[in-house]
Amino acid sequence: MTTTATGTAYDVAQVRSRYPALGDGWAYLDGAAGTQVPRAVIDAESAAYAAGIGNHGGAFAASRRSDALTAAAREAVADLVGAPSPRGVVLGPSSTALAYRAAEALARTWHRGDEIVLTRLDHEANVRPWVQAAARAGVTVRWADPNLETLDLPVEVVTSLLNRRTRLVAVTAASNVVGTRPDLRAISDAAHEVGALLFADGVHATPHMPVDVVALGADFWTTSAYKWSGPHVAALVADPARLDELHPDKLDSVADVVPDRFERGTPPFAQHAGVAAAVDHLAGLASTSAPAAPRRARLLASMAAVETHEAALLARLLEGLAGLPHVRRIGHPTRQAPTVWFRVDGYAPADVAEHCARARINVWSGHNYAWELAGLLGIRDSGSAVRAGMSCYSHAGDVDRLLEALSALRSDRG
Repeated sequence: MTTTATGTAYDVAQVRSRYPALGDGWAYLDGAAGTQVPRAVIDAESAAYAAGIGNHGGAFAASRRSDALTAAAREAVADLVGAPSPRGVVLGPSSTALAYRAAEALARTWHRGDEIVLTRLDHEANVRPWVQAAARAGVTVRWADPNLETLDLPVEVVTSLLNRRTRLVAVTAASNVVGTRPDLRAISDAAHEVGALLFADGVHATPHMPVDVVALGADFWTTSAYKWSGPHVAALVADPARLDELHPDKLDSVADVVPDRFERGTPPFAQHAGVAAAVDHLAGLASTSAPAAPRRARLLASMAAVETHEAALLARLLEGLAGLPHVRRIGHPTRQAPTVWFRVDGYAPADVAEHCARARINVWSGHNYAWELAGLLGIRDSGSAVRAGMSCYSHAGDVDRLLEALSALRSDRG
């Protein structure tokens, strides 16, 4: 058990007991690519199907149940990230798909000669949609590069690119491979000062910290439920007034209202039940002195406890890696989500991942969609690197097993 300074207790054994998949004995250090789901999410989706659901907008009970499931999912996501209103929560199949929809809509407000700022720290889902939209609109792309040694993204590197022609800054709230957490508030303040919008990729940040999109200054925030113990549903969050200004392509038969006009096709209603259940699950991860408090308050307490728990695991992993001279960590950012990218001397990253799999440890190899960063570091064409990351259900035993497996690679080569 870990305990935060606020007195909120975090019992990782109790948390793990809620996840059926964790009973298989594997060390799940692959949460950056997607987490396992608790029994509550499985049951919520099953119950939605069992109760009977129909398409939106009908006069019959099954349709009204679907309407209620979608409304509950919007309210849950709004609570999770501190959104101004559930009406500003757009649900979709993935954060990549939602970023493309936003880019298409925002690009219609740009003019030739305008500029946008992107970073080479970001997941490609917060890069390529903007690059392609800018090319179609005749808009210039300015690039902000992280420090090559630490992989921090200094505020001044971003702000030095801003001017009165800047229309958008797209930046990650946490790198999905090296964990860097830029100073989003400082960047957003500078962007707003020149009249630009801030589009934050919150996919890797949301599972690891309390989020308040308003306090961070994000005009748009994306998050994917499958990264925080939910189903494969994503959300784009913004002030409804901001969404009201945008007009994406849609069917003529779809109501021209927010958020409906951003949501294409029939949604997965049972998975919306899973989204709400996942948020409720997160709100109950830590015991608090006020269990009857509003869900938003419980989420802030629980996610603060998750952040503290995962920080301890990250420190344990980094200390262990520092004692393995054949393992080379990539970057050492000042503020970091619990994710590490590394290479092992003498081994291709894919071979390291295979070795770990034989030890029943889940880690990833490759570029992990950090396409620009892998290119900047010169490792894109050499298998990129190995990624290991902690989740709310990770424990010290997972970290120790990984360190043991990596240590064995040194002895294998003498």
